[in-house]
Amino acid sequence: MDLITTSSPHSRPRTPEVRHLIDDTLAESSCEGEQLTGATALARSLEALAVEAIFALPTADIMPMWAALGASATIRTVAVRHEQGAGHAAAGYAIATGRTGVCLVAPGSGATNLVTALADANMDSVPIVAIIANVPTGSLGTDTSAEIDTIGMTQSITKHSFRINDPGDIPGVIAQAFHIASTGRPGPVVVAVPLDVATADLRFAWPPQFELRGYSVATTVANGDINGAVREIRSARAPVLYIGGGVIKAGASRSLRELAELTRIPVVTTLMARGALPDHHPQHYGMPGMHGTVAAVAALQKSDLIIAIGARFDDRVTGEAHSFAPNARVIHIDIDPAEIGKNRRVDVAIVGHARTAIRALTLALRSEVAQRQLPDLGGWQDYLDQMHQDYSPSYADPVNGTLSPERVIQTLSRSVSAGTIFSAGVGQHQMWAANYIDFSEPRTWLNSGGLGTMGFAVPAAIGAQVGHPGREVWAIDGDGCFQMTGRELATAAAEGLPIKVAIINNGNLGMVRQLQTMHYDGRFHGVDLATKTRLIPDFVRYAEALGCAAFRCTDRVELDETILAARSVTDRPVVVDFVVSDETLVWPMIAAGASNDEILTAGGVRPLFESAD
Repeated sequence: MDLITTSSPHSRPRTPEVRHLIDDTLAESSCEGEQLTGATALARSLEALAVEAIFALPTADIMPMWAALGASATIRTVAVRHEQGAGHAAAGYAIATGRTGVCLVAPGSGATNLVTALADANMDSVPIVAIIANVPTGSLGTDTSAEIDTIGMTQSITKHSFRINDPGDIPGVIAQAFHIASTGRPGPVVVAVPLDVATADLRFAWPPQFELRGYSVATTVANGDINGAVREIRSARAPVLYIGGGVIKAGASRSLRELAELTRIPVVTTLMARGALPDHHPQHYGMPGMHGTVAAVAALQKSDLIIAIGARFDDRVTGEAHSFAPNARVIHIDIDPAEIGKNRRVDVAIVGHARTAIRALTLALRSEVAQRQLPDLGGWQDYLDQMHQDYSPSYADPVNGTLSPERVIQTLSRSVSAGTIFSAGVGQHQMWAANYIDFSEPRTWLNSGGLGTMGFAVPAAIGAQVGHPGREVWAIDGDGCFQMTGRELATAAAEGLPIKVAIINNGNLGMVRQLQTMHYDGRFHGVDLATKTRLIPDFVRYAEALGCAAFRCTDRVELDETILAARSVTDRPVVVDFVVSDETLVWPMIAAGASNDEILTAGGVRPLFESAD
């Protein structure tokens, strides 16, 4: 597959989004064969693909496209305050809705500002189509104002990149971009549109025909691989379902639950898979990894068979790789063959869509269950239940009556409406949210996993609210993260988006402070974000200046009342400054590079992973 595509398409796309529009929306197209400008053809193509919203920062360089989009009756244009915010908002929309997010930025600094969001989406497999304006084709290579090698700059952090040199290629390239972004392992796709292409005329025709040479997506799984997995499960005495974000992206949560309940195999869900199985489910032992639950870490570490689905054996889960799950055989199911065997030797490899693979495995295991061929897992479950009981997430309130961050997040989780969507930044608050929010359904947890992007929470919440205008959306942010993209609250206020932002304000870069506490003898340097006498900034006044309602909570007696007051505001964004202790650490914890056997809990206690036999 060429990295730069300018040729005309030749065959019909197969993405569900494209096929739906080909079959229905444009059956009676009013612009079929019309003479249009490239910018209008771009808008028409996005309409044909049922795009609901596009996140952009309008500048002089994108005026033709911005004007065409502004004339659309079906596409909502959301004007952000920074291009990074446009990318994260598109990602939040995509994660929360399961559809492809779209953003539009200017060339030059607009494109460079978008890079972080593209890299973030690429590492977390989020489907985005990023339309980047480009200088006129005749100016390429002249170092004209705002010229930058958009394709070269984004090639390593996107799934695919296009530059359109012929206006007639616009419909086909846009259709291809959506197909690539949303099929297989999802990811961001860049479409660079030179200014002269946007203003030139073409005869618009839809649907486009195209052929993507070299691009294929697995749609079935091999029977032999499924049979091999069944044999492994039949002989296992301590198996675990290790679930990654790919299960949510594949819409396979219901199928996962069916498989788990059929086999009675314990389940752990990674940071990117929270909500794939309800937290209250008796077979769910929480999140594994560096700040995961002890029971989840034990489930992997003491297993004899890991059934990994849509997970990539990330170092934050495995810890020191050579000591990770030393006695476990591995079944690895993933849509991306490059992930299988990359970080861990695999005994059975199944390349395919997670939902297809889970259903095939469930079907094959039904007869095994009926014939009582699967082992009794009672002892294994008892061991994990005991670990969960002994080391369930817990916290102690500060004796002086101030707020503990865990209580803030747990109380918030218990107060919100069903189906509430949470986004998070990166740091201590992210880990507390992952462990203390009760997740009961998929696509309600948005965070930056692979890249660890501070500032993700607020713009992602904006995107989620655009995608789900009737649902409650909360951004759990740290005072450090919030200062990176908090300006996007002006976007939310201008757009009438009632997102709620809970700032877990400990006055520090908390995770860095925690590492300095544990590994540098408490020598704190460069982590204080405030002074003892002044709030820098005053988040309440800052939020109000951006058009939001704002509250501050400093005492746990006020906690319930403050959350209720924040939830009662539905006509504009809300910010709550929760001032919490700066000495609270995230537990459990596995130090970077350490073995999962060395998991630490509060007070430095090391749980003994006694035999599960």
